[in-house]
Amino acid sequence: MADDGDAIEILYARGVTDGLPVIPPTAARVRAAVEASGRAGDELIGLVAPRLGRATVEKIAINAVLAGCRPEYVPAVIAGVEAICDPAFALVGVSGTTDAVAPLLILNGPVRKELDVNCAAGAFGPGWRANATIGRAVRLVWANVGGAAATSMSTFAQTGRYSYCIGEYQEESPWEPLHVEHGFAAGDSTVAALAAEAPQVVVDARNRTARDILTTVARSGEAIASHTQGSLSDTVLVISPEHARTVAGDGWSKAQVRDFVWEHTRAEVDGVRVPKFHEPANVKIVVAGGTAGRFSAWIPGWPFPGAPAGLVLKRIR
Repeated sequence: MADDGDAIEILYARGVTDGLPVIPPTAARVRAAVEASGRAGDELIGLVAPRLGRATVEKIAINAVLAGCRPEYVPAVIAGVEAICDPAFALVGVSGTTDAVAPLLILNGPVRKELDVNCAAGAFGPGWRANATIGRAVRLVWANVGGAAATSMSTFAQTGRYSYCIGEYQEESPWEPLHVEHGFAAGDSTVAALAAEAPQVVVDARNRTARDILTTVARSGEAIASHTQGSLSDTVLVISPEHARTVAGDGWSKAQVRDFVWEHTRAEVDGVRVPKFHEPANVKIVVAGGTAGRFSAWIPGWPFPGAPAGLVLKRIR
């Protein structure tokens, strides 16, 4: 324990942590993490911006150990790294923006139960090792392999830069899950990644119809970035199980929810009311959170008109 304590201080001094204590990546720990991935340690997964560092399986495993991951989490971490290295994620721009975005990870499929990923009450909060360490590992790869720690220009940043990872609560969703919408099989396990700001919670405990609840959600969404910002790109709308049951109980499909929210979430640009998002497909809907509580939440993506960063999904091998 004393040796580990010394190593923690050495690693902090080297600048390879996020400010929190880390698990020293001993050879045995890293070897176990690589073996759990089922891949060769020298396999290249991606080039991590902004410095285009080479994220091999072994380097990802080292950062997974630092983050506190169990070995069985490593395939999910690898998929998360694949996602942020995809050009559609625009990690170069995200690395240099002054906005407070962080890589949000959303897990779908059997992996949620296999790894005990929290999809329910407190989904964005502490207390769940898989959520905390998978998200943290991807962030550490971005920093330690990609060099993001030294080049962050964020005015405020946010706590999601420690870890930002949830699962979709598919069992409580009346609609098809996110990964199926994007062409994956229901039995696939996936990680979706989006450069995202912190959740903006919407409260509607009074209304009992789909139209009224979604009107509240849409009006609340007008505050994203500012009421004058329109034509935004991908943003996640997290609907709680209670709200989802009410909305679906009125016969609304996910496509109808998306179209309604897109039409009714408006921005005032040069005195004209225009859609907040570039197109309906930019509103990505998932169900998550506790079964008690009539809340939903907007999770703004990189909130600038024409921002290239989008939601990216990768299958977990």
